[in-house]
Amino acid sequence: MLVDTKARVGVFAIALQAYLPQFPSLVPEFNNQYQAFKASLPEAVEIVDGGVVTTKEASQEVGDKLRAADVDLVFVQLLTYATSYNMLPAVKDLDVPVVLVNLQKLKALDYKHTDIASWLGEGYACGAVGEMVADLNRYGKRSDVITGVVEGGDEKAQAEIEDWCKAAQTRRRFRDTNIAQIGRPYPGMMDLYIDESNLYRRMGLYTKQFDWEKMWAIADNIDDEEAIQNKVHDILDTFDILGSYKKEDIHEMARYVIAFEQWVKDEKLGLIASHYDGFAKGQAGVLDAMLIPAFSMLIKQGTACAVEGDMKVAMAMSILKTISGTGQLAEMYSIDFNDDIAIIGHSGSGDAAISDKKPTMKIVDVFHGKTGGGYLTQFYPYLGPVTYLAITQDGEGHFKFVVAEGVNEEGPILSFGDTNMRTRFSCGAREFVTKWSLAGPTHHFGAAKGRHIETLKKVAKIFNVDIEVITQ
Repeated sequence: MLVDTKARVGVFAIALQAYLPQFPSLVPEFNNQYQAFKASLPEAVEIVDGGVVTTKEASQEVGDKLRAADVDLVFVQLLTYATSYNMLPAVKDLDVPVVLVNLQKLKALDYKHTDIASWLGEGYACGAVGEMVADLNRYGKRSDVITGVVEGGDEKAQAEIEDWCKAAQTRRRFRDTNIAQIGRPYPGMMDLYIDESNLYRRMGLYTKQFDWEKMWAIADNIDDEEAIQNKVHDILDTFDILGSYKKEDIHEMARYVIAFEQWVKDEKLGLIASHYDGFAKGQAGVLDAMLIPAFSMLIKQGTACAVEGDMKVAMAMSILKTISGTGQLAEMYSIDFNDDIAIIGHSGSGDAAISDKKPTMKIVDVFHGKTGGGYLTQFYPYLGPVTYLAITQDGEGHFKFVVAEGVNEEGPILSFGDTNMRTRFSCGAREFVTKWSLAGPTHHFGAAKGRHIETLKKVAKIFNVDIEVITQ
């Protein structure tokens, strides 16, 4: 990614202090289990280590450490029975989910030969889970439980842990990067309008606003010919250009891509939403003509770029890109009632990672409904499971996720330069469009390869927003 972020995950384990002097063998047993659990976390996250907690005072110290680190998520490993004072002081002042990791060491105890120390150390992780959730609920904390076993490996539990780490990364990406707003939303699309202060309050994402006049000059100082030629090759490796074109136009596009890449790094931009509604003359016309493929090159490198000034879809694209590696701009396009298929797609910038074959670029005289003309990009999304995410708001500014899973199927698509997907939904196209619309989503939404609703539920809990599932 052009701007790297790494989720900070608080980790500590709990056990009851009263057991330790009675059964000294538990101390090395618990330390070994805790070290093994930390080693199971993906390298993609930064661990904020709280150690093994057996007293209220130690829990308070862990809480100080987790708050200072601004963690995105907390894993609490339940080693054996423990009381609430081992956990609550560490998490009571945090506003992130607490995931109780209830992984028993052994699949089953040797009933005839197990003593109390072995039972407490290897077969009693489950003893305090309900009690812990009850207390977290009373304190107004978001929580989840992962139950499983260490012996023999537990793929389901490990997948849940990794999903939570992916979800945590979406929060860190919003907190450590900014969203650029260039221009303003498409005039009259009032569902796109947003209160940037409320966005920062509720989602932790700060808006940096830019005028187009500054962007027209962004490439004025780009003159490293070797770097420009390398970027020309990168563009041609990414896109097939349909029809005739001038080499100098791709050269100019490469200059702007390099300039935008440096701008993204300098401003720490994880997301960009832009819309131009000027006269598209002079330098404005040069930039406007190439902006779609230029922003597609940024999406390829992890910076979500949305058209029509839609900041909420930029957020959706960024979340999907973070958890799945793909984040394509989309909207409702048409319904094929003969095949019971929803046609979903969009003109504008897109994500090459979702394309099953090399994306194409073509010159058009008119960007429909917008000022000017230039290069359109068309991506060819793969066939198979697909996840859609829209982010919308209610009248009080609270955000909500609207999500759906479907399957992209083979068949005819439109070919005038816009990305199209033929998606079949379990409820049928007619019912899907009705249900999706009734959820009140913003006009645009993001698309990603694969099925990701379970991860998105965790992302929603991370951000403390509602989520409405249309089809799964």
